[in-house]
Amino acid sequence: MTVEIFTDGACSGNPGPGGYGAVLRYGEHEKEISGGEAETTNNRMELTAVIEALSALKRPCDVILTTDSKYVCDSIQKGWARSWQKNGWIKSDKKPALNADLWEKCLALLDTHNVTLKWVKGHAGHPENERCDRLAVAQRDYYAQK
Repeated sequence: MTVEIFTDGACSGNPGPGGYGAVLRYGEHEKEISGGEAETTNNRMELTAVIEALSALKRPCDVILTTDSKYVCDSIQKGWARSWQKNGWIKSDKKPALNADLWEKCLALLDTHNVTLKWVKGHAGHPENERCDRLAVAQRDYYAQK
C-alpha cells in the first residue's frame, strides 16, 4: 500500500516567523504534523514539512507526496538538489545553494523512500493542501506572537 503525504509551509516577512503542516494518509489512517520557527523562510518551511513527514514513516514506503511548492518539486524533479550536493552545495551560477542543511536531510529521505512528487496550485481549493495551509498558518501565527 502507498502512503499519501500532503505538505505546505507558510512564512510572514520571509525571513520571519514561519510554520509548516503535513498530512499523512495510509489507508484509513491519518496523521497531522506541524511546527514552526521564529525566524525562517517560506522555502525552509516547505522543505521542513517534507522532511518531517517523510521522517515520520517507520520503514521504507512508496509515497505520493503532494505539495504546492515549486521550489521543492523543481529542485527534486529537475535534479537541481542532487547537483548542488554533488558540487559541494554550489549552484551552476557559482552561488551557494540555499538550505543545504535541509536538502541533505531531504535527499537522504528520498533515498530511503520511493517518492513520487505531485505539484498542486496553492490556495486553489485542494482539500488537503488547504488543510496543510491551515496547520502551517496556525504555527506561523503562534511563532509571530512569541
